[in-house]
Amino acid sequence: MNIGKLFGKDGGAPPGGAPPKGAGAATINAMQNLSEREEQLEKKKALLERKMNEEMDKAREFTRLKKKPQALMCLKKKKMYEAQLERLDALVARVMEQKNMLEEQQTTLGVVSDMAQAARAQRKTMAEMKIENIDTTLEEIQDLGDQMRQVNEAVAQPVGLFAEMDDGDLENELAELEQEELDSQLLAPAPVPTTRAPAAAASSSLPAAPTRPVAAAAKAKKSREEEELEALEREMAL
Repeated sequence: MNIGKLFGKDGGAPPGGAPPKGAGAATINAMQNLSEREEQLEKKKALLERKMNEEMDKAREFTRLKKKPQALMCLKKKKMYEAQLERLDALVARVMEQKNMLEEQQTTLGVVSDMAQAARAQRKTMAEMKIENIDTTLEEIQDLGDQMRQVNEAVAQPVGLFAEMDDGDLENELAELEQEELDSQLLAPAPVPTTRAPAAAASSSLPAAPTRPVAAAAKAKKSREEEELEALEREMAL
């Protein structure tokens, strides 16, 4: 985890901006030291892995050249490097575990500190906010609401000629107008229905006469005339 993100941009100050003090500063310094130690151990692990690969390559080459003692020596060195690598892995795991514990402890400390600050602010607010002040404020709000309702009722009252008018007289006059409208509708003559003449209606309802037979008859008649004309021309030619 990035220490700068957890404790501020500079890595040594908490998010509030104030420099760390007491246990907080000691925790941050310890985490920084553990991070540096972890980086060193990772570099040593990479070096050991490279040496192991080199010894394995040498052992293969000596085996190819039938040099058994040299090949065995290379394998022994490789085994030695493997044992060192296992010890370094255990150390790295221990360092990472310790870092995680410190990070969780620092996070818990920050949460508890924020909660304590919030509790102090709450106590200060409650000390300033007295119960009698709340009651007085609520009473003032109620009085203002009552005054506003009285003002609205006074403004809604009719004035001048509208105040002198009697609603009962106006309702009677409206009822008379409605009765007059109803009487005029009842006494109005019924409208005379307009209908089309029977002949016109019948002619409009008759279907159109077919035109195809007439055209066929005219065509047949024309054909007979043409035949007679052709016969006459033949006779003249004789």
